[in-house]
Amino acid sequence: MHPMLNIAVRAARKGGNLIAKNYETPDAVEASQKGNNDFVTNVDRDAERLIIDIIRKSYPQHTIISEECGELSGEDQDVQWVIDPLDGTTNFIKRLPHFAVSIAVRIKGRTEVSVVYDPMRNELFTATRGQGAQLNGYRLRSSGARDLEGTILATGFPFKAKQHAGAYMTILGKLFNDCADFRRTGSAALDLAYVAAGRVDGFFEIGLKPWDFAGGELLVREAGGIVTDFVGGHNYLSSGNLIAGNPRVVKSILSSIREELSEALKR
Repeated sequence: MHPMLNIAVRAARKGGNLIAKNYETPDAVEASQKGNNDFVTNVDRDAERLIIDIIRKSYPQHTIISEECGELSGEDQDVQWVIDPLDGTTNFIKRLPHFAVSIAVRIKGRTEVSVVYDPMRNELFTATRGQGAQLNGYRLRSSGARDLEGTILATGFPFKAKQHAGAYMTILGKLFNDCADFRRTGSAALDLAYVAAGRVDGFFEIGLKPWDFAGGELLVREAGGIVTDFVGGHNYLSSGNLIAGNPRVVKSILSSIREELSEALKR
């Protein structure tokens, strides 16, 4: 096992166990709003602290980028740990048991290691560049769908960027004519892990942050899928507009939505 994957797994499990423990005691959870429809809890922060402590013990010189604390610069700028301590905070607050810890290690701008851990199902999704993706040690392969017919697509509404609501609904309607159904679960990290596992055939969302997709992106690639922006390029790293699935599904989504994209979504 890659030494950094070992530490990422340990950190994800520790953070996930803390989240699961707090899920059982909802009265102790303190939630606050940090932005438009954007919530954070004391559990996000406690899990983040625990994860960072574990990483720092082994790699004190690495840089850490995390959802709640921002960027913690280390001496080594080439290695970045990108962390979402609790992806699916709203689900957690509402006691809907679907959320995950997401950790990715980027070396010189390329994701080398990733972990997405669902503590409620004890499902550990892992990937190392060039060595495939796994769920609890078993090899993952993305869906074998040939086009959109009969597919289940995962998505997330742009609830933090409602200026895109009209364009998003148009895209949704266009895709709904071609696919079988949608899933909207509230955790982009798990949506991407589910694409890697073939549980859903594809995924698209507007305006994600790097910590939302950094862990899941490598899972998809290592399971035989691809990740692009809304015009088939790689600008999703800055725009956060992301499509994932096997190459045929992504190609079908791209051609289906091409005519419906606003100028803002083509960037």
